[in-house]
Amino acid sequence: MNDTTAVREKLSADFHQVMDDIDALMRATTDQAEGEAKVLRSRIRERLDAARDQIGHASEEVLVRGKRAARATDEYVHTHPWQAIGAAAAVGLALGVLIGRR
Repeated sequence: MNDTTAVREKLSADFHQVMDDIDALMRATTDQAEGEAKVLRSRIRERLDAARDQIGHASEEVLVRGKRAARATDEYVHTHPWQAIGAAAAVGLALGVLIGRR
């Protein structure tokens, strides 16, 4: 597993933990809610559920797009190896110049 995957999984786990904590807090305050607080609690519950769904769909979409980009890059590098080497060298040179300016 590379560093990007580890960071992404850690961020996702942290986000889910925060969502679970909010859910637990809302459950703990159920008996104390009255009037407008109940309406607000219901609205928060709906938004929390919607956010969970959106995060799930977004993470699936990112995974699909990432795999698609990796396949396209792999195909390009195999069909145009010298151009890929030249592009990598140019990026490396540009980064070297930028880092050297510090």
